[in-house]
Amino acid sequence: MTLRQIQHRIEAVKKQLAELGPMHPGSLSEQYNVCGNPGCRCKDPRDPQRHGPYYQLSYTWRGKSSTRFVRQEGVAKMREKVSNYKRFRELVNEWVDLSLELEQAERAQAKKDADGN
Repeated sequence: MTLRQIQHRIEAVKKQLAELGPMHPGSLSEQYNVCGNPGCRCKDPRDPQRHGPYYQLSYTWRGKSSTRFVRQEGVAKMREKVSNYKRFRELVNEWVDLSLELEQAERAQAKKDADGN
């Protein structure tokens, strides 16, 4: 890419970052549990029906791992937050990659200019 193309892409990444909504790190998983009641449907030897689904959010932030349950009514919103965070990380990585590429292109251009080409 040319210097101008890299700079335009960096500006586009910045714009996309500014448009992201609420975010939360981690992953959301669906859990099914077996209880301790011996006569419960979850212990049926022919057709066990475990309890659930329960939704669990697991994440690590600043070196500390955390897990918590998310109520059914909050699952869609939490999925969106987790998705926004994932997109945030992708965009930041792209911005850094582009910045490194831009620096390399600027050095090459400066060398070219110094050589008189």
